[in-house]
Amino acid sequence: MTFTEHLARGRSLARTAGDHAADMFGPMITIGRGLRAHAAWTKNWWATTPKDKRGPALFLVVAVIAGVALLPYGPLLALLALMGSAAWAGRERVASAPPAPDTSNLKLAAIYTALTPYLIHESDPDPLYAHGGDFKDAFSSWEFDEEGRLVQLDLSYPAYFTDTEPQSRARIEQVIHGKSGRSREFRFTWDEEVNRLQVSALPPLPGDITAQRFVTAAGELVLGFTDTTSTNRMIPVRQGGAQTHQPPVLWRTGPRSAEPHLLALGTPGFGTSTLLRSLALQALPHGEIVVVDGAGTGEHACLVGRPGVLTVETSLHGALAALEWAATETQRRLDAHNEAKRTGGMPPADTVRPLWLLLDHPSELTELAQAEGRPDPQELLETPLRHGRGAHVTVVVVDRLDALERIRPSVRSACKARVVLGPLSQHLAMDALGGPLDITPSSHTPPGRGYARLGGAAPVRLQVPATPDPLDDEAPIDQRDAVIALLPHADTRTESTGDLAAVATAAHATEPTLVADLSAIEHPRLDLPPVGLPPMPSEAPRYH
Repeated sequence: MTFTEHLARGRSLARTAGDHAADMFGPMITIGRGLRAHAAWTKNWWATTPKDKRGPALFLVVAVIAGVALLPYGPLLALLALMGSAAWAGRERVASAPPAPDTSNLKLAAIYTALTPYLIHESDPDPLYAHGGDFKDAFSSWEFDEEGRLVQLDLSYPAYFTDTEPQSRARIEQVIHGKSGRSREFRFTWDEEVNRLQVSALPPLPGDITAQRFVTAAGELVLGFTDTTSTNRMIPVRQGGAQTHQPPVLWRTGPRSAEPHLLALGTPGFGTSTLLRSLALQALPHGEIVVVDGAGTGEHACLVGRPGVLTVETSLHGALAALEWAATETQRRLDAHNEAKRTGGMPPADTVRPLWLLLDHPSELTELAQAEGRPDPQELLETPLRHGRGAHVTVVVVDRLDALERIRPSVRSACKARVVLGPLSQHLAMDALGGPLDITPSSHTPPGRGYARLGGAAPVRLQVPATPDPLDDEAPIDQRDAVIALLPHADTRTESTGDLAAVATAAHATEPTLVADLSAIEHPRLDLPPVGLPPMPSEAPRYH
């Protein structure tokens, strides 16, 4: 055996002996450590005892020792007690981990500190918000979810805070939203009478509702779906393969509508064209539509040649011709209604059937018309926008959010129904929606998500039903099939997702189930005889 092996074996034996010695002498080491602690305590006690009291204290100790010695088994019991006390005092104490700080208190304190510079005034003798103050003085109630995220907060603010100014409100809402998590939407309810602000986190809206026949009255269209607190109406929908009930955002059109026309703005890729297709599919069973695709991307090619679709224009020449015809048709309908009222008769049937003008990105046609020195297509909307409600003509304008300045003031003033899709900042909410937004938008906005404001009502959240272009191969097949099933008739140009017979069979197989489930709901339908509309101008191509 070599020297190295002897050395390694010796180290192993020494390590083993040390471990056994530690196990064997461990109690003695503990007791010795405790005796040293007792001796240190005794020394400290003797040093802190006044000199005039040391004699009586020493006499008392000697008397106790003598009494214990005279008792039966007294010395043995005293020794056992001393050893036990020494073992307890000499044990190894593991320091307990400090308690974790309460995250809710940390978050509330951060919100309080962030609000202090905006809610404090140097002349206030007793400020509600102060540097180094306690948030419990200003926050009356709060709630957090299982993940530690703020769900609800009720706070007070000083009476001198300018809560009637939108800029001041937006600043406070931005601070709270940033400290509470920008990935969610928060609704802010201001109570100016008692100087209180209630903040509540909003749950996500359902994004798996596809295009379908919605249960609505005549003249009602579903823009999308919102929160249950924003409306008192629920409609049955097919969602995720099952039938549920969801709260809709209903837009009422027609002669009795207070918001007869719609302006929808959005960021590219967030569903403005999807919203236009959804409205077209809902309007086709009861009327005719004219589509002007200003972007010329072919997003609405699936409507070409469909019954009820008068034209789908993508060129400037065709758009001008179609809008000139729409203005003439609106005037004709208006004259027919006035004549019927004057004579006390009924207006012609072709003047009461709804006519829809759907314009997608008209600002691009405006720029092209200015470059070519031709009339602005938006000018031709003056008559339909002004007299469309009485003539059963509805105008829907869809454009980009950054093109808001290029939309004519007459169009913006006439479109009382507003929709904004995609990310929206607070300073654009007033111009885009026509009113302040009491909801802070989320930093992560899914497609089809936005806000709607009908007339003078408060803005509500909106999720547009998934209505993709059936010619888009990148869209999910089930969503494309849902759109194809709603088109007025099947066309091989759009049946690219499966066999025509299979789609038709599936559509007919699912329809009786829905009708049977909704048999208790009365759904009035506009059943009018076929009418003949005036022909389009000969110089305008019918489809592009």
